[in-house]
Amino acid sequence: MGRPIELAARLGWYILKNKIGRRKRFPLVTMLEPLEACNLSCEGCGRIREYEPVLDRVMSVDECMAAVEQSGAPIVSIAGGEPTLHPQIQDIVHGIIAKKRFVYLCTNGLLMERVMQSIPPSKYLCFVVHLDGMEEAHDRSVYRKGVFKIATKAIKAALNQGYRVTTNTTVFNGVDEKDLIEMFTMVTKMGVEGAMVSPGYHFETIPNQDLFISRQNARKVFRSLLTPSRGIRFYNNPLYLDFLRGAREYQCTAWSNPTYTVMGWREPCYLLGDRHTQDIDDLYSDELWDRFGVGNDPRCAHCLMHCGFESASIFVALGNPKEAYRLVKAGAVQNSGVGAS
Repeated sequence: MGRPIELAARLGWYILKNKIGRRKRFPLVTMLEPLEACNLSCEGCGRIREYEPVLDRVMSVDECMAAVEQSGAPIVSIAGGEPTLHPQIQDIVHGIIAKKRFVYLCTNGLLMERVMQSIPPSKYLCFVVHLDGMEEAHDRSVYRKGVFKIATKAIKAALNQGYRVTTNTTVFNGVDEKDLIEMFTMVTKMGVEGAMVSPGYHFETIPNQDLFISRQNARKVFRSLLTPSRGIRFYNNPLYLDFLRGAREYQCTAWSNPTYTVMGWREPCYLLGDRHTQDIDDLYSDELWDRFGVGNDPRCAHCLMHCGFESASIFVALGNPKEAYRLVKAGAVQNSGVGAS
């Protein structure tokens, strides 16, 4: 099952309606985290550390659906934590699909085949499987041997059964470029819709700050990784990939990816949780966004993550017919930051 045409059409119409309605800021993707607990302890994950006091909390299905409705975005990225640990994950997914919203279910792959038994293939569902390299590199990054084999086995099983599948890779400091290229080539040959890629964010809660890559070094790495001649199928849109290479600049539009957690909506964004609120409108004020983004808050200085900048490439392209055509031609306009975790 490939990337459905309806996804691009629905998102395009949704953006047009909001522009006609003169909304300055609005969500494109609802980032839903129904729990923050995980069955892995990855070194670069800020969530399990930031939410340590509430790792026992689990959202109800009704709470999840209410957040999705409050946002109104046509795409929902279910992350965490490890969402497949949620005892009612199938009910959450079924409920969102019933509303004809597109679901990207982010997972480390450990419980993916079990979840597949209760959630059938659908054009509205795509698994996003975390892979940070080939077997040795990936297992080292998640601190557990055997995870790579389980995850790739699940990817193959899902593709064979007709599920939509992408992968999601976070690039950290000191990454083995050859290893990543081998991994991206492998999943392309396996038949995934594409590989999402983004540099890691400098979470303050993580002890090893040397893990995170600077903007300058990230762009050196991406100029190598994203060489078109490699024939790798990336899921990110081509304008965002240009941004990763350093060929263009954008200001962050992370407000387009509001994140709902067990504590409420993160303010201001998926990456920075200075506070939580129950009113999504709190995330869209001029006063708030005058304080955040590159050049405004030092915590944003090295950020290149797709949850902040991929949607920016889409919004800028709306005012440039040549760039808009490039997005449509690539069939990539629908991906605006999903699978950010």
